[in-house]
Amino acid sequence: MTTGPRSLDSLPPALIATIMTKLDVSSVRSAASTCTTLRSSASHLLSFLPNFHLLDIAVSVDLLRPLLLQQNPHLTSLKVDCDRLNDSAIEILLCPSLRELCLYNCADFNGKLLSEIGTRCPDLRSLCLGSVAGKRGRSVHISELEELLRGCTQLEALVLMFDVSLFLHRNFAQVWALASKKLTSLEIGYISSVTVTEMLSPNLGTPQSPNCIRPSILSGIQKLCLSVDYITDAMVGMISKGLTSLTHLDLRDAPLIEPVLTIDLTNAGLQQMNQYGKLKHLSLVRCQDFCITYFRRVNDLGILLMADKCANMESIYLSGFCRVTDTGFKTMLHSCSRLYQLRVSQGTQLTDLVFHDISATSLTLTHVSLRFCNLLTNHAVINLVSNKDLRVLDLRNCKNLGDEALRAISTLPKLKVLLLDGSDVSDMGLLYSRQGLIGSLVTLSVRGCKRLTDKCISALFDGPSKMELRELDLSENPNLSDNAVLLLAKSRVPLFELRMRNCQHIGDIAVMALASMQIDKDRWHGSSLRLLDLYGCGGITALSFRWFKKPYFPRLRWLGVTGSVNRDLVDALARSRPFLHVQYHGDELRSDQWDCSDSAYVHDYDEVHDYDEADDELEQWLLEGEIDHDDEEMGDAENNAEVGE
Repeated sequence: MTTGPRSLDSLPPALIATIMTKLDVSSVRSAASTCTTLRSSASHLLSFLPNFHLLDIAVSVDLLRPLLLQQNPHLTSLKVDCDRLNDSAIEILLCPSLRELCLYNCADFNGKLLSEIGTRCPDLRSLCLGSVAGKRGRSVHISELEELLRGCTQLEALVLMFDVSLFLHRNFAQVWALASKKLTSLEIGYISSVTVTEMLSPNLGTPQSPNCIRPSILSGIQKLCLSVDYITDAMVGMISKGLTSLTHLDLRDAPLIEPVLTIDLTNAGLQQMNQYGKLKHLSLVRCQDFCITYFRRVNDLGILLMADKCANMESIYLSGFCRVTDTGFKTMLHSCSRLYQLRVSQGTQLTDLVFHDISATSLTLTHVSLRFCNLLTNHAVINLVSNKDLRVLDLRNCKNLGDEALRAISTLPKLKVLLLDGSDVSDMGLLYSRQGLIGSLVTLSVRGCKRLTDKCISALFDGPSKMELRELDLSENPNLSDNAVLLLAKSRVPLFELRMRNCQHIGDIAVMALASMQIDKDRWHGSSLRLLDLYGCGGITALSFRWFKKPYFPRLRWLGVTGSVNRDLVDALARSRPFLHVQYHGDELRSDQWDCSDSAYVHDYDEVHDYDEADDELEQWLLEGEIDHDDEEMGDAENNAEVGE
């Protein structure tokens, strides 16, 4: 019996649909672009798909409408980048069946979005909104927040990643009495400490009798993450007393001026922390975005008073505690026997002595960050690596660490993330890592390590061992040149993120090498790179922009370049590849744009997942009919640049 070639048409539609239900939205749409059978199946599938997540690219309302307009009573989870959307998309985005809704980059939306969510999505359990009304001319009214809280009675987690002082109204605190009784997690992008104190006041509202004291209106909160103007004793005390179930507290401030006593955190405030002994995760961070300031009214005594109630603590992050010495930090380590994540930033008095006898403790640290702790030396790291389960080690801006520290780190068998920015390591130090931990590393940053040369690439990548490295930061290294990138391209390591900003000797040759980089027989044109930061690279000219067009760098989603090279070319590139985020102002690129904290490297990297291979096909499908016109515009910009030269 002979059998000829069989097409997908011969397969049962139910079988095809079952297979496609295993795919995400990007993969479904990519499959739909290949043949009529899969296109029909995809259209049907979108009518009962339970999860619709499209975060890698920001689509317009016209492109989103055919994906979401179909009535889908089974849709329970929706996550979308709304950077190119506005209020006109509300009807498309919201439906009654949703239980999880994440809308990021909502700067072009008004407060109507909040009220409509309260009206259209009564069964929501989790809601995350980013940058609502961030653009000039957009506004949010207190009544719209009221409708949101009144309508979403089942809400368990609420994230408002924007400045809620937009709700300028004297009844703002009272509105939170409408919040769901099931609410256990609350995150707010910015709110004043006075408002927080009012929200959690046990006497908020009118008691029935003079002796009646009502519980906090948010007493069920277990996780609270706030960015405020000032972290104060009054706010900390109110949080500690009013939130009896609190297990996760993250407070962050960025004072405009040096705080006076009445609006600052002191030893007395720390003593009130964790009154019920349930805290497992604590983060107290003073940022220096506007002025150089610290928690100057907290010393070792405050840490000692807090440590008495920290036996169950699993994660601690302290930043800006400039008067805390080794005594305070050692007390904290010895009191928190369950601690697995330790993060200290701006620990100006933290020395090697803190880790001198760490091997004698019962600690099993997996995540350690010691940023801007300039008194640390190689000896601290040698003692610290007795924790063989370390997976994340952040030693950025510890300038006294050198090759001996890296030799010790190379003995860590499970390390996934290593950040050594501004340290004194050399090419020889990286050779130590090649002999040890390079096989497990996923992320490596050696930004600003001035002793590194082109040879550091050979030290890292020469050899036959299998590598998991996906993110590499070589920025601000004055000795790196195009030769380093040529060696990198020759290694065929499938990097997802490569940062080389402010490397003056990196130029067009590096771009051409990366664009032509062959990962394997079937993947080339630099196809693995998702992020490439070349801002401030002195050798980049208009020639490089030819290599940023398709088919080169098809997976690229984030590109950093210097706009002054040729602004017309930059603008034309952005228009020809609308799903490519082109940053030319010098801001840092973030591939994980939804993580607004500085903790992007503390995730668990037990498994390394490849990026979605379908994204390029998805982009092509979404842009059908537009590509030719944009390529012509890019070509015109190139010709104009050549004439100008």
